[in-house]
Amino acid sequence: MARIGILGAGALGLYFGGRLAAAGAQVRLLARGDLATLQERGTVVLLDDAGRHELGPVGAFGRSGEIGPVELVLVALKATVAADLPGLLQPLLGPDTAVLTIQNGLGTDELLGRLVGPERVMGGLAFMAVTRTAPGEVRCFHPGSVSIGELGRPPIARTHETAELLTCAGIRTQVVERLDEARWRKLVWNIPFNGLAVAEGAITTDLICADPALAARVRALMAEVQRAAAAFGYLIPTEFVERQFHVTPGMGAYQPSSLVDFLAGREVEVEAIWGEPLRRATQAGVAMPGLAALYRQLQQLSGRGGA
Repeated sequence: MARIGILGAGALGLYFGGRLAAAGAQVRLLARGDLATLQERGTVVLLDDAGRHELGPVGAFGRSGEIGPVELVLVALKATVAADLPGLLQPLLGPDTAVLTIQNGLGTDELLGRLVGPERVMGGLAFMAVTRTAPGEVRCFHPGSVSIGELGRPPIARTHETAELLTCAGIRTQVVERLDEARWRKLVWNIPFNGLAVAEGAITTDLICADPALAARVRALMAEVQRAAAAFGYLIPTEFVERQFHVTPGMGAYQPSSLVDFLAGREVEVEAIWGEPLRRATQAGVAMPGLAALYRQLQQLSGRGGA
């Protein structure tokens, strides 16, 4: 039975934790606001088109020191809590512990590599629509899939073993050869939809798609990401880009994670999702005027921009 420590009981932490526990893994969730509910119930509630499911058992703890060493750490925290990571991670690490991050944006894999050693680090990208709806409860709008890869090297045996673990938990998973390329692919959706949902008046993705002007802006931002990725040798097919747009209306009135954070008064991952890609593209000589404008909007809305 795999021992898995999950840092963060937000939407993805709950979803992955519940699925893995139901598949037989020994799941230990680091939780804060949801701690009492998870400890009392011992399960994660999943809501989807098929109804209500209680998934478990899961253990919930308020401090990572109470969890102890595990075989796999799943980092489901926001990139904005980078300063807290060293203290949270250290108690979970044994000699052979692997660390898989499903954080958004660019730079999170490298940060973890500096903290725990690059040989421990895998990166994961969740192409799915899930939202935390109550303490210990998550709603799945679109199950999608997960892509995982190694930091700075091709897949190894443990990459495939981790993918098999997730697949057995009902999470469709694929192994990618180049993690950085997968991250740029994820930004094709994240940059426009997470960004515009916040910048255009706290609106859901269905409203963005239905507005011709906003839909055109989405497509322009997607094209910029495609061009920037190409500068690093990552050729994202136009068919992939189009699919990211066309799958979105089917999610309904979906609030992307950045909008959920913004409405809750939490810090939005402005630098990881918009700032770092813009900086890397600029250094590579690729102009991204649409992203630059959106980044400025989000900086101002988060109180970090200039006049």
